[in-house]
Amino acid sequence: MEESSQSEQPAADDHSQSQCHIVVFPFMAHGHTIPMLHLSKALSRRGVEVTVITTPSNAPSLLPHLAKHPKVQLHQIPFPNSLLGSCENTAHLPSLALLPAFLQASRGLQEPFDHLLRHLSEAGRLPTCVISDFFLGWTLSSCRAYGIPRLVFHGMGVLSMAISKTIWTTMPHLKASSDTDPLHMPNLDLPFTLSRADLSDMLSAPTHDDAFSKFVSETGEADVDSWGVIVNSFLEMESAHVASFEAFYRRSGAKAWCVGPLSLIDQEEEEEEEECYYMRWMREQAVSSSSSVVYAAFGTQAQVSDEQLEEVAQGLRMSGYAFMLVVRSKTWKPQPQPQPQPQPQLPNNNGGLIVSEWVDQRRILGHRAIGGFMSHCGWNSVMESLSAGVPILAWPMTAEQPQNAKLVVDGLGAGVWMPNYYNNKTSVIIGRESIRDGVRELMEGSSSLKERAQALSRAARHAVQEGGSSYHTITALLHNLRQPCRPL
Repeated sequence: MEESSQSEQPAADDHSQSQCHIVVFPFMAHGHTIPMLHLSKALSRRGVEVTVITTPSNAPSLLPHLAKHPKVQLHQIPFPNSLLGSCENTAHLPSLALLPAFLQASRGLQEPFDHLLRHLSEAGRLPTCVISDFFLGWTLSSCRAYGIPRLVFHGMGVLSMAISKTIWTTMPHLKASSDTDPLHMPNLDLPFTLSRADLSDMLSAPTHDDAFSKFVSETGEADVDSWGVIVNSFLEMESAHVASFEAFYRRSGAKAWCVGPLSLIDQEEEEEEEECYYMRWMREQAVSSSSSVVYAAFGTQAQVSDEQLEEVAQGLRMSGYAFMLVVRSKTWKPQPQPQPQPQPQLPNNNGGLIVSEWVDQRRILGHRAIGGFMSHCGWNSVMESLSAGVPILAWPMTAEQPQNAKLVVDGLGAGVWMPNYYNNKTSVIIGRESIRDGVRELMEGSSSLKERAQALSRAARHAVQEGGSSYHTITALLHNLRQPCRPL
């Protein structure tokens, strides 16, 4: 087990951890909030008092996750009035084109956040540290005003963050004769080749003059000046890249604390939850054969056209495998099939289940019926899939997802590429035949694909258990935070 980037581990958990009070401030997006809730629960199990900050309309969806964790308290602060009306979560934006406006509006949270810190100071209960999302960069100045360390949470993996930061700071100078030639990444040893064609539009752009890029640049300055960074990953998978990533941080001794996979932290709770219709459907599929169902989902932010969704559904049907397809579109209607619909009490669709509501993806991927995952390769999805030992059919769409997909397929050997995937351009429709072929390759391909995913699952599970690398990292983090002379 490699832990070279972490501080020397204390021999045992110190009882003074119970005196710690950590404020956790997620960004108002499901993919950012859920792992930070897992982190909050992990800290509470060490006796840490945790205050999670959210806004009024987001609170109802968070409260059920915290009901069994009395040391985790929810504190609501008002979301500022803006042109977005009552929208307080990116999942409710009518279009991702409004994301820059939403990010700008979130700056208005600073005043009520400062008021909270002032109240805690007057009560003698200032937090030991604040863990806030990358997009909430303004929290750094608030924390400094009270002498509180600020740790950043990106929701990305170590290597993807290192690649993104390298490209963001050096893109105009990276040497490559064409978009398909390998990029030379200074001070970064990649386990795969990377070209401009592999990057999202935002990363590959020669300039960063648009509103979203300017916001990212500003928050990036606060990021690298922070006390450290919490990473939803584990050393057994990404230790080779930690030092390169940490080099971007300006504070002497700033560390990347790999504490994941966070989706495994409270896994025992899901076994107590009531079985819903899609879990019953999977149980029925597993009666005849385990690892026989393809799960397909593209996250809460990807905008997949109705035309593309139809191709996905038809390609899944043509593959011959049972499937569960999760969609966000409110306008797409699957084309009717000539075959009679079996089990009419369920929304079953010709050997497949099409779900248009939020699902517990972690529970789905952990079910023995699932044999493969068609994914956009958001980092949460990657962590959840590999933690469950499920190989991935990679179809990245935006942000750092192409780097995540590269790591899964070319670096770790735990996935395959979607046939005819082209440069993460969502405007390019991938046909049903390509989707059919990709699913068959995923489900019928080399045995090493499944074996590699299962090996990563074993390593991930060991990492979060007592004695594992991520467990030790949380212990070391709390030990460092309790030091009286910690530099800010």
